[in-house]
Amino acid sequence: MHVPDGFIDAPTSAVTGVVAAGALAVSLRGARRELDERTAPLAGLVAAFIFAVQMLNFPVAAGTSGHLLGGALAAILVGPYTAVLCVSVVLLMQGVLFADGGLTALGVNITDMALVTTVVSYAVFRGLLAVLPRKRRSVTVASFVAALVSVPAAAVAFTLIYAIGGTTDVSIGKVATAMIGVHVLIGIGEAVITALTVGAVIAVRPDLVHGARGLRQRLQLRVNGALVDAPAAEPAAPAPAAARTSRRTLWVTGLVTSLVLAGFVSFYASANPDGLEKVAHDKGIDKKAKEHATADSPLADYGVKDISDARLSGGLAGVIGVGVTVVAGSAVFWALRRRRTDDASPVNTSV
Repeated sequence: MHVPDGFIDAPTSAVTGVVAAGALAVSLRGARRELDERTAPLAGLVAAFIFAVQMLNFPVAAGTSGHLLGGALAAILVGPYTAVLCVSVVLLMQGVLFADGGLTALGVNITDMALVTTVVSYAVFRGLLAVLPRKRRSVTVASFVAALVSVPAAAVAFTLIYAIGGTTDVSIGKVATAMIGVHVLIGIGEAVITALTVGAVIAVRPDLVHGARGLRQRLQLRVNGALVDAPAAEPAAPAPAAARTSRRTLWVTGLVTSLVLAGFVSFYASANPDGLEKVAHDKGIDKKAKEHATADSPLADYGVKDISDARLSGGLAGVIGVGVTVVAGSAVFWALRRRRTDDASPVNTSV
């Protein structure tokens, strides 16, 4: 789904750039409300994990592969505003360092892969939780469906953008049919990865999953024949040291998992073109594609320049990518958390 330079004309790319900038500005404000001392480290880790899993292309059909987009996963784990930032950080790292996704198309990619997937998936997720039983299993089920829907939604969004500013004369109906068809299949893989990851985090630290907050039902008492909510319980005591250690353990485990996926497992990923690449080649969308501005980057195409061994080159590139992404993401989210703390301090509160 990474759109390269040349697929979309300059005016449309500029407009999507403005849309993306606006979405990031709103997300920066919203993320300050979502992040706290517990979730800020998790947000940086989520960005790194998405980067790692996006390297794991899986086969879907007829010489086509797919990979995680990550909007649904991030939204459910750390909240929708923070999710837009997580995926945007990943897209920026991929575009600048790895020549994956055009730089002039960065606005298109952020709008499509970060904004659309997050908004659609979180809306579906919340809608399902409103009707499903208030249990942890419902979060996993809702995660699966939300992720499944988000991928073809991104395919529809790309088709609309292409209809407005595509640089080649290709039937939009054919593009829509091909894009939606293959991305429904990719969505199944996205749904499985998202549900498994969300379920794993819920199993060990449900309090850290944004989408699982508030699941516990209030106790109801029957008074004069009517059910009323029982009084709220006393606030819980501060988390013990064991819980803090558990958060560190979760973070370290997630980081090690990301490094292993990007540094080792990625070597066995499918080499087939992904959904957009396949459709672009088959339908002629890529006729005016341009060489990436950072095509000569030392890490272009997810390999380290001058290292001939493919396994070592790709593994090192993956490890570097995870490291850079977790540092960049963590820096952004810690800065937002500190800004929230500063804004809430007594010195800065006035009546």
